Amino acid sequence: MISGEEVVALLDDRALEDGMPIYLDDETMMPIEPHCSWGRSLSNAELRMGTMKEYGRILARFSDHQEHRGRDVLSATESDIKAYKRVRMVLQKRPIQDAAWGKESQLLDQFYGYLKDDVGLLKHRPVRAGSRGRNPLAPKMKQKMDIRHLALEQYRYLRDVGLGGQLPDSSVDPSFRGWSPHRNRGASDLALGTGMRWQEWATVLLPELGVGVGHPVREVEFTVQACAKYGKARPIYVPDDSMKGLEPYLLLERPEQAATSAKRLEKRHRDLFVVSRIDHESGLVYGVLDGLEKVFTMSAMDPQLRRITVHETGVGLEALAVFICQGGLMPGADSWKRYRHAAWRRMVELADEHTPVLPRKRWRWHDLRHTYALQMLNYLERQMDGEEPDAVARRRRHRSYLSSHIRLNPLLIVSRRLGHSNPATTYEYLEYTDDLLNEFDNAFCGWVGELGSEATYAQIASHAFRLEKRGSTDASQR
Repeated sequence: MISGEEVVALLDDRALEDGMPIYLDDETMMPIEPHCSWGRSLSNAELRMGTMKEYGRILARFSDHQEHRGRDVLSATESDIKAYKRVRMVLQKRPIQDAAWGKESQLLDQFYGYLKDDVGLLKHRPVRAGSRGRNPLAPKMKQKMDIRHLALEQYRYLRDVGLGGQLPDSSVDPSFRGWSPHRNRGASDLALGTGMRWQEWATVLLPELGVGVGHPVREVEFTVQACAKYGKARPIYVPDDSMKGLEPYLLLERPEQAATSAKRLEKRHRDLFVVSRIDHESGLVYGVLDGLEKVFTMSAMDPQLRRITVHETGVGLEALAVFICQGGLMPGADSWKRYRHAAWRRMVELADEHTPVLPRKRWRWHDLRHTYALQMLNYLERQMDGEEPDAVARRRRHRSYLSSHIRLNPLLIVSRRLGHSNPATTYEYLEYTDDLLNEFDNAFCGWVGELGSEATYAQIASHAFRLEKRGSTDASQR
């Protein structure tokens, strides 16, 4: 028998990444080829752990489909792939949509490209090649971004009633049994106030928000990279009102949750990254992981590492993540999905003629990012040119900005703030900037923080302008 220590040493020696898919035979428990070799190629490509897991599940599903047809993946034909597509998009209990199939089709195309071009197990792919090298299995229709945003009244209803447990008249609902309403309300304010993606705001660490530096902190700016899409670094600005929205959670709920879970974390300390020192100026954290002393830059810490990062407090070990759940560590994707589903059910149950009109589809956390982008874009446009109700004039203004105001173009500012790799992605938001139904005079007032607070999207926008102008000045000086 091989010991656990020997297994760990072997994995380290082969430099296998966490999340690498490994396929075993149900009876013999021996590795299955070419599946495992392909999984190793994913590991060599240094893909994210979540991505490798998802790719592994897709190939496992297709392998099961082939087995039911009395074939294997190496003997797959074009008819097999089309039959699999029909099962996934038509016959199964919950058919997938074009976007999900596009991901699966791309993965299968890559897998058979690997078998043909990299290892030479096949002379040709099972599906005829598409024109100009395109994936022949991909959906024929090009998918547009599903941009869904909230009006002010809708957001307040979502945050305070759905997540926060209030009644539509703002009174306390004594029957509310939701867990951590202050956490969920604070998370929604942080998401809306920064425009971060779910994996970015849900994995924020306390030091990144200035918690524990020894003096009060309001506006915060930090860099997100390892948790960002494609690992693309960008600065995140957290306005004062988003920080205030987190205060009830940080002062009331979180300390009790941390104290309750301290003993549980103590039992798991060998599996955790226990931080001994935090250098707030350099962004470095020092601690012990797997029995070895480690030093990490916070922006370079991926979600998996952040989840197991803890530090010593007066009551024992405590997670360094801002948001924690009953186990003492940060909630995962399924937990945040469960929170928003529960909020949606509550919003629907309490809706009447006096409550805001609900979105046509169940809301997503990502809708807050879209709302941030659209409100910011509208606001920056008005700051640059004032109010122009003429839609034709607005389109002419966009073209002018792209040609002569690259640094101060609202579209490009928002694109940089969102971390889009291509401004064309942000360009799709322009379709919604003339949405008069959801447009109101004070677009950036009263969204985050408590009622009566002077929020703050104006604060965010002015900060964005300062950074862009400062960048232009620095460039001219160089």
